[in-house]
Parts: sequence; C-alpha cells; structure tokens
Amino acid sequence: MAQINKPNTHFNTKLYTGNDGTQSITGVNFQPDFTWIKNRDSAYYHFLFDSVRGTGITKSLYSNSTDDEGEHSANGNLTSFDSDGFSLGTTSGANAINTSAQNLVAWNWLAGGTASSNTDGSITSSVSANTTSGFSIVSYTGTGSVATVGHGLGVAPSVMIFKNRIDVTNWVVYNKSLGATKYLFLQDTTPAGTLNTVFNDTEPTSSVFTVGTSGTTNGSGDGMIAYCFAEKKGFSKVGSYTGNGNADGPFIYTGFKPAFIITRPIGNVSSWNVTDVKRSTYNDGSLERFKVNLSDGESSSPNYDILSNGFKIRTTDNDYNPTGFAVNKVIYMAFAENPLVGTNNIPATAR
Repeated sequence: MAQINKPNTHFNTKLYTGNDGTQSITGVNFQPDFTWIKNRDSAYYHFLFDSVRGTGITKSLYSNSTDDEGEHSANGNLTSFDSDGFSLGTTSGANAINTSAQNLVAWNWLAGGTASSNTDGSITSSVSANTTSGFSIVSYTGTGSVATVGHGLGVAPSVMIFKNRIDVTNWVVYNKSLGATKYLFLQDTTPAGTLNTVFNDTEPTSSVFTVGTSGTTNGSGDGMIAYCFAEKKGFSKVGSYTGNGNADGPFIYTGFKPAFIITRPIGNVSSWNVTDVKRSTYNDGSLERFKVNLSDGESSSPNYDILSNGFKIRTTDNDYNPTGFAVNKVIYMAFAENPLVGTNNIPATAR
C-alpha cells in the first residue's frame, strides 16, 4: 500500500477572500475533485461541488439543507477545477462563495479525475477514485429496488455520504462505527436512526455498497451521488469515542496531527461540527468551528486541542463530550496535516 508522505497533496484547506466577481483560487497543491466551500463571516449555505457531477451554477449541493442540486444556483458558481485550485464566477444573487471582502474556507479532496464506468454492482456507476488516499466520488441512477453499486476503492469504505440530486430529501451518512443497520442525516440534529431500507442492513465490501429501497440512497430514476472514504494509515482516521461530560475529556489517537476533524454524537440531538488547522492556528481550548447542518458563520467555542498524534476534548458541551444519554458515543473523521512517520521531513508537533 502506498504511503502518503505529504497529506496536503490529497486533502488541503484553502482560505481566501471573496471579490463578488470572478477569480481563480490557487495554492491547493492539486486539481481538486471535491470542493466544499463555506462563508466564514455570514450565514450562507455550505456549497459542495465535485468533478463527477460537473461545474457551474446548477451543480451545487448544500450540506445544511435537503434541497436538490442547484436549488440555490443564484448564490454560488464554481466554474472550473484547475491544476492548483478552482475558479469562481459571478452570480445573479448574493454570492455566497465569493462575497466581496468576506472570508471563506474551501476544503478540497483529490479523487481520480475523470470518472470511469464501474460495473462491479448491479447498478452501473460512474466513479472517480483515488485508491491511494481512499476517496471516491460515485454517481449512479437509482432503481428503487435493493441493489449494489461499485465504489472503486478496492477496500471497504468507512464513511459514505449520500444525496439524491433530484429530490428534496435527506442527506444520509453511513459510518463504520454505526454499521449498516443505522444511519445519520447530515443536514439535521436527530440521533442515529434504524431503517433497513437505507442500506438494506448490508455492510459495504471492497468493491460495492448496498442500497435499499429508500429514496435517500436509491430513488427510482433519480440521479444519486455518494462520497466514499476509506481509512488510510497516516492520512485519515474514522472512529468513535465515548464522552465523559468532563472538561478534561477523552484523548482520541489518530496517528497523525489532524488538519481537519468532523465530529457528531450519535445518541443525542446534536450538530455535526468541523474544525481545521488553517482557521484555528493554535490551541487555546476554543477552536473555530462550523456546524455542517447549519448555515451559520463560524464561531469559537470550547471544544478540543489538536495534538501531534490526535486530539483532546476540552469541553462539557454535548456536541463533543456527551454524558447522561443512552448512548454517549461520538463518531469522527479526521484527515492529516502531518503523519507521525514518513519522508516529508516535517515534524508533527502540537500547536
């Protein structure tokens, strides 16, 4: 298995300032296939674009909303994925991803470029896969009947995020710590649910994932998109920890210094929270965060410290460190800034 010595050639966070016109954002270090943009200063939607669905004002999706693809096209226009970043265009409404003089963040992942046809499953899919980093983008048309879909990773994905592009319906998240009998919605705060029509209670394999009869993962005749992530040592980590409700909370070992962390309790009404080291440059117990399920601008709150080999919870907030619920488990996904080992010659230090 290839070792990733420079994580920022597969995942990178880019900060930029909007100009309310056209501009090219560079410094990503690669041509991204999946770019997730959020205005840091204002309550605009999260905008998600990928190379498989294509670019332009009709190709945005929104993590904080059930809306279908392109519903808010007047407010966000990513016009191309470029060799070192991406380009933005004008819009007819308030430009949520390029607002003049406002601060924005873009999280970028490298997949496999132009999608290829994949016939591993009973539904033929179009897949852009990066088997080195364990990330693929999967496009397919739902049938409404139990089916399998090829994901192209060569190993079983640990996280899968699904959206029906056509219908106003929930984002659905699979996480290996929950298993295929349960699911979470990305755009809301409800605890993990159990419904066999989502994944047909079937774990993904090294070649395919299974979808049930639910319109959220397999709408009949509907275009579907799935973002699939497999763990890679030294680059990404998917897991869970148990909250203790104490400001001296648990330490979570990842095996690298995280560059990006997303967390979500599974047993209580709670938000998805995301932090990255570009916006939060030092540990003071209160890192800059976004709630993925809300359009709010970024906020500071006690949460955790980012360390050379993981992160340490520093809050009693039930979003990060729940206690007193039937289930106190919190799931997380992290990507590396620096691995503990490798040949990149960059020391992995806490901040």
